[in-house]
Amino acid sequence: MAATHPTHGRTAKREWAVGVMALGAVMLMIAGILGIMRGIAAIAEDDVFLSTSDYVFEFDLTGWGWVHLILGAVAVAVSIGLFQASTWARVAGVIIAGLVIIANFLSLPYYPVWSVVMIAISGLVIWALCTVRKDDAWQPFEQPPGNP
Repeated sequence: MAATHPTHGRTAKREWAVGVMALGAVMLMIAGILGIMRGIAAIAEDDVFLSTSDYVFEFDLTGWGWVHLILGAVAVAVSIGLFQASTWARVAGVIIAGLVIIANFLSLPYYPVWSVVMIAISGLVIWALCTVRKDDAWQPFEQPPGNP
């Protein structure tokens, strides 16, 4: 009976932890790629973005493009580290996702719906990276649980 095996709970917990970490890594990579594309569109001053004059945090659209482009590139790099279950990547992932939330909040008047979507994705990334304990997912993802 598998449920009474002494390591069954530990294996199931590790599998759950690896799944949550993989979710965080994939979502951070998606957010990074979308940030890169949004940054390129803003730098090119595409007509996709709104222009408002009555917003407290008014910045240049090209400047916001560079911010999103750089944050997106760093997010993709950090997500690659997350696939290796690196502790530095988990910390950096939370920091980058937090910065993405701030950048999207401040750029709400330029692209409101997409900013809210990116805030939600980044919140999911932070949850995924903070939920897993180091003891549960310390090995790279490609190594199956139970094989030392």
